[in-house]
Amino acid sequence: MLYLKNKLNQYSERTGLMSSQTEEIGKRIREQRKAKGLSQTELAKMLEKSLRTIQKYENGEIEPSLAMIHALAKNLDTTATYLIGYQSGIADIKCLADIMEFLFRLDEKADINFEINVEKPKYTGKWRCSITFDGDDPEAPYNASMCLFLEEFANQRESLKQYWLSLETYRDWENKTSAYYSDAVLKNKEFEELDLTTRLKRRNALINERFPPKPSAE
Repeated sequence: MLYLKNKLNQYSERTGLMSSQTEEIGKRIREQRKAKGLSQTELAKMLEKSLRTIQKYENGEIEPSLAMIHALAKNLDTTATYLIGYQSGIADIKCLADIMEFLFRLDEKADINFEINVEKPKYTGKWRCSITFDGDDPEAPYNASMCLFLEEFANQRESLKQYWLSLETYRDWENKTSAYYSDAVLKNKEFEELDLTTRLKRRNALINERFPPKPSAE
């Protein structure tokens, strides 16, 4: 949880959310405030902000920081992801094929890369497979974020299993995490359709790069 708090503080020091989102965020703040039956003055007191600041939020004149988005969501009985307009691109997982399809699509994204590790009983006595993100991979800048997320995910999930966290607290952490990373947009990799001759040439070049020929003994 400490990592997320530090990231939120860093984010709050920057300019906030993208300016193109501010008008829509303001509309959602206004809608949720009215649905809760609050005046702008009442909301301002709850957040310890000026009335003019709340008016600017709702009119899209200024961009609320992510920390303020969370405070607004808490006081308006909604979620940060709703206020910023984030909608998950992941459909409901109903079968194993859905998970496999997600991995296919993930493999098509640039800026993030994963390795698949397989241990077979013949060699290790166990049959295990894992997906690894190298946080130091210079060609995959989002790998470091994935490593930080997975570390925190492991801690949060274990705390839930051991009853240190309530389900409500755990869901709140999920929501805050999704909101924070919602602006980390992934680009698609560019794949080439190669003919057989070109593929063989590149394959041979790759083999020579990985396994350079030993110098001949004189």
